[in-house]
Amino acid sequence: MSIVTVFGASGFIGRYVVAEFARTGARVRAAVRRPERAGFLRPLGDVGQVTPVQANIRDDASVAAAVQDADTVVNLVGLLAERGRQSFAAVHVEGARRVAAASRDAGAATLVHVSAIGADPAAAAVYAATKGRAETLVREAFPAASVVRPSIVFGPEDDFFNKFAVMARLAPALPLIGGGRTRFQPVYVADVARAIAAIAGDRVREGQTWELGGPQILEFRELMEMMLAEIDRRRLLVPLPFPLAACVGLVLEQLPFPPLTRDQVRLLRCDSVVTGEHPGLDDLGIDPTAVGAILQTYLRRYRRGVWHR
Repeated sequence: MSIVTVFGASGFIGRYVVAEFARTGARVRAAVRRPERAGFLRPLGDVGQVTPVQANIRDDASVAAAVQDADTVVNLVGLLAERGRQSFAAVHVEGARRVAAASRDAGAATLVHVSAIGADPAAAAVYAATKGRAETLVREAFPAASVVRPSIVFGPEDDFFNKFAVMARLAPALPLIGGGRTRFQPVYVADVARAIAAIAGDRVREGQTWELGGPQILEFRELMEMMLAEIDRRRLLVPLPFPLAACVGLVLEQLPFPPLTRDQVRLLRCDSVVTGEHPGLDDLGIDPTAVGAILQTYLRRYRRGVWHR
């Protein structure tokens, strides 16, 4: 039975990746900072098949222990906003390099590094720039690493549609940063998990970069309209120019868990759609799932008269 170590296993995408590898019959080490909070992962496999282990990608020893004897390593760890020692440089860049180097030293056969569409060392947004630098360092440490770049990922536990649905319950209006013209290609989390497992098992095409996007390209405004239709609420959609949004981000990023930062505003200046320059879901034989087919399954809890659990 092969051993798969998944860093960031308790996160939104991580739980689906753990379940997918468990279905293949692999033993899964769920590498997380707080394993006592990751017990919910165990039932995703048979008894003893999924084991949460402590690992912090800022720490050499814990990373090395987590990848020991692993056949496959998957790194899903990422940030949308910096907080304390959890900085973009520490997590996206140094953390990714550390996982890649440890995987190489441990003799792992396969490494899948999850990045993001738009990753570019020259990007204006620090998020995208550090993702881009990470890809370079990962490939230097582990040349056969596969890099996966998804567009925005949606699903029952996502931090996108759920966040805006909560806002729509509380506020009379929702902001459209930059006029809501930024384009996305939302990809379903289960499709991403299937793709990661398939890529990990494809030794013939190892070392490639993959771009994952759903079947539709939609503007931010359209996504908000879809969300509002699903929760059966009418809200004003107010265009917020990028300069003004940056000012709002400057204030909000002082909060412990900021809903918006200046770097996120910079990130929204660029579309998040596949370029066509790299293989994607179709090349893996995965039929991408449309947003509308899934949103109704989890946004209905935000409708009027429905208790939000």
